[in-house]
Amino acid sequence: MTATVPEQGLEAGDVRHAADRHTAERHDTAERLLRSSAELSFDPSTQVDWETPLNPDDHGMSPEWSSLYGTGYWAELSEAKRKELTRHEAASVASTGIWFEMILQQLVLRDFYAKDPTDPSFQWALTEIADECRHSIMFARGSAKLGAPAYVPKRSTVALGRFCAATWRGEAAYASILVAEEVLDVMQRDWMRDERVAPFVRTISNIHVVEESRHMKFAREETKENLRGAGPVRRHWQALAVAMAAYFIVTSMWNEKVYANVGLDTRRALREAAANEHHKALLRSSCAGLMEFLGSCGLLTRPALYFYRRANLI
Repeated sequence: MTATVPEQGLEAGDVRHAADRHTAERHDTAERLLRSSAELSFDPSTQVDWETPLNPDDHGMSPEWSSLYGTGYWAELSEAKRKELTRHEAASVASTGIWFEMILQQLVLRDFYAKDPTDPSFQWALTEIADECRHSIMFARGSAKLGAPAYVPKRSTVALGRFCAATWRGEAAYASILVAEEVLDVMQRDWMRDERVAPFVRTISNIHVVEESRHMKFAREETKENLRGAGPVRRHWQALAVAMAAYFIVTSMWNEKVYANVGLDTRRALREAAANEHHKALLRSSCAGLMEFLGSCGLLTRPALYFYRRANLI
């Protein structure tokens, strides 16, 4: 008996030491994110050119990111019609971004409700929510300037999003946040460098990329933190929840109404977009790093992979 008591005490001490070290690391990450935010943040209301009228010769996104780029239908479109299509598609992506950012804000608020406000992670969470509010307004104004209507996801998807915002927590919440932000991040890195894209869209993209890099860092850390000690059953169900979220987020980005709104044959456009291997390859490449991270967390189960493949993310 005398041999086991010190051993058990040592094990308990090791656990406490590891927990303290991990807490210190989380605090350090949050403090670095807060410093970065203080040093490099933007005010879209003044730093985006909202006054200059839209130039009809500008694309709304890099044309290579259009759902029809490389198809026979794209080859038949005039250059003016291609530009109009990319403007509506960019607005559709932005509208989906607003929808998910509103879910994101609810998830983070619920997670930090009544927690220690002196904790740097708490303060960073509020900073992230403030960023997302500005981003949503920025995307809304950008969509209006592109001359596009509101492209709200399907009613069933909106209802599912409302359910997730009210119930999800932990790794399901933060990994889903990561999915949405990573895909948009890769797209916008292309757009912000592309001189064919409207200057104000390039500015919006640059602001979002810079500020979301901090959000993605936090989401990765919180995903790993919430998975500490998680068993196989929990990982299995959470992996499925994240994959389903990814499917609905990504498939909502290109709203089918864009085709009719620019005067295209919706049925033909949907058929050719669904078979567009170029677009599928872009989506897969945008998620390579994300899939590696999810795999390292044990969140790429066989059922999860089914949904990622359906969304052309893997």
